Amino acid sequence: MVGAVAAALSGTASTAHASSPAQLIVVSAPAPQSPTATLSAYERVGAEWLMVLGPTPADLGSLGVGAPEDDVFRTPEGRFPLGQAFGRQPNPGTRMPYFQATEADWWDEDVNSPTYNTHVHADEIASEDAENLYDSGPIYDYAVVIDHNPGRIPGRSAGIFLHVSDGDPTWGCVAIGRDQMRSVLQWLDPAARPEIVIGVGIAGPPTV
Repeated sequence: MVGAVAAALSGTASTAHASSPAQLIVVSAPAPQSPTATLSAYERVGAEWLMVLGPTPADLGSLGVGAPEDDVFRTPEGRFPLGQAFGRQPNPGTRMPYFQATEADWWDEDVNSPTYNTHVHADEIASEDAENLYDSGPIYDYAVVIDHNPGRIPGRSAGIFLHVSDGDPTWGCVAIGRDQMRSVLQWLDPAARPEIVIGVGIAGPPTV
């Protein structure tokens, strides 16, 4: 669905405002404590936003949305860039930087580690708190980093992704259906400076 729209809109990102995103994902929860939300994806054509996916159900952290905190299962509220994509499956055709995860790929979530909130490729990792991006299962068949803590400030949480849903609340990530996640990756384009907005009662894309 998204792939067909993206093909029809090829080249539209160049018509967007140079300093603003041309792709925007909006995640709207009905209440701050809600572990579920809806996700919609928009592409800007000139001054207009066109919905290319959604609204589709999304799972949030079990504590809903709000201020991020390490070891607290809450999805960060705010507006953030989307960065590195990855997955246990081969690249589905995304233009985002992508790596296929193996048992040697980790996300370091140890607040005392020099590689806190980064991807580490190693057979073993010295960190006391690291998530293996392969062994975590099908939720990471397809994923993209929500870059909510670019300064890697300990305490503000690490390893927040948009990934495949398993039907349960997340540890703070945003999760959607497998087919929808694959379509989102096929649509995302780093040249369009994609961002995600997460909050409560968001009616549509904010003014950017």
